[in-house]
Amino acid sequence: MRARRRVVTLRETRPAAPRRPTIARRTASAPASGVERVPIAGPPVIRADTPVDLSIELGRGLVLPNPVLVASGTFGYGVEYGEVVEVERLGGICCKGTTLRPRIGNVTPRVTETPGGMLNSIGLQNPGVDAVVDRYTATWAGWRVPVIVNVAGESVSDYVEVVSRLDGVPGVAGIELNISCPNVGKGGMQFAIDADAAGSVTAAVRRMTDLPLLVKLSPNVADVRPIARAIADAGADALTAVNTLSGIAVAPSRTRPLLGNVYGGVSGPAIKPIALRVVYEVAQVVDIPIVGIGGVTELADVLDFLAVGAVAVQVGTAIFADPTLPVRLVDELTGACRARGLDSHRPLIGTALPRRTGASSAKGAEYRP
Repeated sequence: MRARRRVVTLRETRPAAPRRPTIARRTASAPASGVERVPIAGPPVIRADTPVDLSIELGRGLVLPNPVLVASGTFGYGVEYGEVVEVERLGGICCKGTTLRPRIGNVTPRVTETPGGMLNSIGLQNPGVDAVVDRYTATWAGWRVPVIVNVAGESVSDYVEVVSRLDGVPGVAGIELNISCPNVGKGGMQFAIDADAAGSVTAAVRRMTDLPLLVKLSPNVADVRPIARAIADAGADALTAVNTLSGIAVAPSRTRPLLGNVYGGVSGPAIKPIALRVVYEVAQVVDIPIVGIGGVTELADVLDFLAVGAVAVQVGTAIFADPTLPVRLVDELTGACRARGLDSHRPLIGTALPRRTGASSAKGAEYRP
């Protein structure tokens, strides 16, 4: 008889009072976080060669084959990596930010390394939505991997017009709104830092299209929860969290900022704790799926984002150092599920969430004795 294989749990626990193992699942009657912990009779055991179902739905029929996507701005339009990456093994591709008209981007220098990451101020350089449709969508339509178009704009009408030109185009599987853009109607304030503005642009785009709609949150706010709720209430199917954190670098002369645009977006491992905090807080107040972004460089990062409520992750900055990382993470997540006796990654979602909605970090709760 074959020996029963030991199941390795997600974390070692102290030998205190025993607890019944739980799994996390989304239910219609679940609390605000959309996660319900359900007791199970005992740890399951699966064969090493048993298939693991890594698929996840983000809404309106957008089913990803696995929860590892590539982030906007780090993977071009997908075609650039075709010779070095098995593109169709990815869970999804979020293409480079797309605007209504072509943009040449910000003045140089536009990129610099930082401790634990990088700082970029590319300025949404892209050929414009019409060129994107003409050049890339026919290729996307022939792929099995879903391509989600990241859309940016300076006004609500910009977003709506870009999405209207993408609506119904074969190869476009969904839309990701980059709302960390200056809203010219509100004096240049970002859509992402105001709940009313974020909700308004989301609602306007929702009325324009039935495509699956993801909205990307900014970490540059005191309390992200009201903004996330406004976006969910306005009809978004999923959230992505987070966009880059605002920062600057100083030129070697120490007489001016280094970047030509002064400000840039910080990304990479340095922002992972912030991204985890945002996902953790938002997962407690919305019922729609969350895709975590920020500093994913290894399997442990993927597991951390799942634990705080993300259903999937995006890999960004790490791609510049290792374009093959996202596909490798798919294999490693499959192996991790088997090692835990799981035939799906879904039981790993939300395991670190509190049973009741906690206080916002904006209240200073983390500093209280």
